[in-house]
Amino acid sequence: MNAEHDPARPSPLHPDYDWLYSRTRAGRARGPHGAAALLAQLGDPQQAFQSVRVIGTNGKGSTCAMLEAGLLASGVPVGRFTSPHLTHFEERVRVNGVNLPPARTDAFIRWAQASVPDAAFFDLTLALACQEFARAGVQVAVMEAGVGGRSDATQALTRVAATIITNVDLDHVGVLGSTVEAIAADKAGAAQPGVPLLTTATGAALTVIAAAAAQAGAPLLTPDTHPDLFTLPRPPRLEGPHQHRNAALAAATLRTLGYGPGVDAALNATHPARLERFQVDGRTVLIDGAHNPHATRALAAALHGTPVHTLLFGNLARKDTGATLAPLLPLTPQRVFTAPGDLATPPQELAATHGGEAVPDMTRALAHALALTPPGGTLLITGSLYLAGHARTQLPGADH
Repeated sequence: MNAEHDPARPSPLHPDYDWLYSRTRAGRARGPHGAAALLAQLGDPQQAFQSVRVIGTNGKGSTCAMLEAGLLASGVPVGRFTSPHLTHFEERVRVNGVNLPPARTDAFIRWAQASVPDAAFFDLTLALACQEFARAGVQVAVMEAGVGGRSDATQALTRVAATIITNVDLDHVGVLGSTVEAIAADKAGAAQPGVPLLTTATGAALTVIAAAAAQAGAPLLTPDTHPDLFTLPRPPRLEGPHQHRNAALAAATLRTLGYGPGVDAALNATHPARLERFQVDGRTVLIDGAHNPHATRALAAALHGTPVHTLLFGNLARKDTGATLAPLLPLTPQRVFTAPGDLATPPQELAATHGGEAVPDMTRALAHALALTPPGGTLLITGSLYLAGHARTQLPGADH
């Protein structure tokens, strides 16, 4: 079974996750229309709260975590919608910092099976989040886009208070376009009249975003145009230079929305599988969900000067595997390749091409990689959020 379709069962209810995960688009066009129709059938629950849309190639999850922490510290009833999850489906929908109870997932799936059996997975998950946020009296919901902006289901959200674009790089090229400019155009298509658009994108992507914001009548806020908004009083708890940019974006958004006092709490936020550290039998284990070239470049930069003794890597075959691996290969010649699900790049191919060992089973691969890492050494696990999630379930000290 694909790791994408094999979440841990967090309660005795056993909601029908398999049915939910099997709701593919089946060739249907992407866009907000399906989500909008589904939300209308539920009575448009998205109108009960303000949304902060978080869009971008990377950094969305960390930015959402910091926004959630800042809003909670400001006393705001807050929802958070993110994807994918690491171990439990309910991580995707949080109310006031707490994962959705599986009983609510179960009730929604039963309704969907009877009422909208042909709806797509992401549309269903978004609808579930909106329904729960309205039910719980959420005031502000932090909503992570799936893929893109204009073409994403979250384009169906109303009452958008701010639009965030973390960055733009080549990813999902088969869906969004083959150039940075094309991908930026889709993400910037989320701009709305009068709704602040905040971004730390640079270069050609920023040029496209600025033009789209001007055309839509969306105020554009960047570190260059509004440096005071993006200033940080101290570094964030999350490690790496890329997290400074995410933190600056979260801080600027909180200040723009009138929740500036929450910035300190935002900087204290943590997020699983983002250069997350564990100690296992005298070894340091670093887990990071980097799964595309932009993310692994940022990861390698964050590890500059940190000796890495062993790399455990696995990714999905639809990704640009060669470019994703390239920044990681110089870190260590000792590599173990594994398969995070049936759709993974075959680890035997990776080992033959890049040097290293192939251990397809993730649990065995982790044990082998730990054995190869000497006491006092460092094991880096990356390439897929599914691999990251699985590894966390095997390590002591992780919240499972």
